[in-house]
Amino acid sequence: MSTRADRSDAARARMPADVDAPDKVLYGLTFRQLAILAVAALAFYGAWRVLHQMVPVPVLVGAAVVLGGLVFGIVVGRRDGLPLDVWLLAAVAHARAPRALSTTDTTSTTPDWVRAPKSRVMLPAPLKLPADAIDDGGQIRLGGARAAMVAASNVNLALRTPDEQTALVEVFGRWLNSLSTPTQIVVSAQPVDLHSAARGLADAVEKLPHPALADAAADHARFLDDLAARRDPLRRQVLIVTRTSPGERGEHAARRRAENAVRALSGLGVTTRALDGPAVTAAIAAAADPYRPPRPGGLAAPDTVITSSAPHWRGRSGRSEQA
Repeated sequence: MSTRADRSDAARARMPADVDAPDKVLYGLTFRQLAILAVAALAFYGAWRVLHQMVPVPVLVGAAVVLGGLVFGIVVGRRDGLPLDVWLLAAVAHARAPRALSTTDTTSTTPDWVRAPKSRVMLPAPLKLPADAIDDGGQIRLGGARAAMVAASNVNLALRTPDEQTALVEVFGRWLNSLSTPTQIVVSAQPVDLHSAARGLADAVEKLPHPALADAAADHARFLDDLAARRDPLRRQVLIVTRTSPGERGEHAARRRAENAVRALSGLGVTTRALDGPAVTAAIAAAADPYRPPRPGGLAAPDTVITSSAPHWRGRSGRSEQA
């Protein structure tokens, strides 16, 4: 019979933090790094064969040491979590890319009767988004596929016993093994607007029935204001994006997958809910610009028809009349 200590030891397993890390081939270097060093070595050898009779040897050796150190630094260096050579290529591509994107046609040429400026300005590139529309149910149309989004809270495994940790990992593992289509889990930190919460609490102080309760609410409002002024409060957001396969039938298949994820993850003790259209639109907008405060009233979905009430005007008699 296995004891509790045996079960707790069996549940622990060391896993690498980066499961997508490339394999090390030789001297702790990957195949891509060895290929860059090999190309640089061939270039140095070719330069030596061509220049060793025209340029003094000490000059060639010094240049080879400097350039070799630069190449080696590019090979083994990293920045922003990326290899330095990949980061430099991304920087060059970003510098050459257009500075603006547009949903309109940007390939049309200037008419003959328009005098074009002497300095050619880089035209905006066409904006290509994978999503076409978001319906009221929260389904995101991705060409021939559909996607849905689930918002979930988090759970702290460090506060659980070993048996509870094992049970939670098993529940999460069963959900992962049940996935048959690409699924994305996004964990992000977003700022919390405590000033608005403090203002709302201060406005509600006068409506409280007891003076002690009003004093406590006012003190808490001052605490929120002080916390927002001294710190940068953040909240953790967990979003799960499930999608259908291109050949999967059913108009609401993505929504069903999201609801299945909600039921499967309920065993973790987290709060989960499938997002509707406005909530999905707000989540995507917040992901695109997380440090901008949310607009009051929310955002409309891309395919939502926006209407307004009839305009009002005030006549000479002072009465408001509807046009």
